Amino acid sequence: MSDITLKVNGRTHTLDIDPSTPLLYILRNDLGLLGPRFGCGLGQCGACTVIIKGAAVRSCITPTSTVQGAEITTLEGLAQDGTLHPIQQAWIDEQALQCGFCQNGQIMNAKALLDRNPDPTDAEIREGMVGNLCRCMTYYRIQAAIKRAANVISAARSASGKEVVG
Repeated sequence: MSDITLKVNGRTHTLDIDPSTPLLYILRNDLGLLGPRFGCGLGQCGACTVIIKGAAVRSCITPTSTVQGAEITTLEGLAQDGTLHPIQQAWIDEQALQCGFCQNGQIMNAKALLDRNPDPTDAEIREGMVGNLCRCMTYYRIQAAIKRAANVISAARSASGKEVVG
């Protein structure tokens, strides 16, 4: 066991844990964050996706020791001051989810995609979302939600001249 310091959703946590423990287990079991989900445990489905240093990362296969001190954002960290992030709101507006199990990973991957490409084409969205599996097959609604969020973020950025976070 070792003391590991994690910065999750803007808050610092020091935990006495086995450094090889997958980040997903720490987020869910020790920090009580229920956004990231256990899907396959192999990093293939995307349900456990979080954002670390701006990249979408599969937390089920990420040893906690490798992210010590890095900023980690989970689904719970997207909303600001009670206001949903534009991506979260777009998911609701486009009714992008059905059962909802995969949506944590879909939303977090979409956030990372829009952060690196604020105006993706449909083909870029499909390519950027590869690896996030949805058994309900809501891929077209997910794509529509990403386009909607990109438009909302772009309009807000143009109006304010600032990055939109909530």
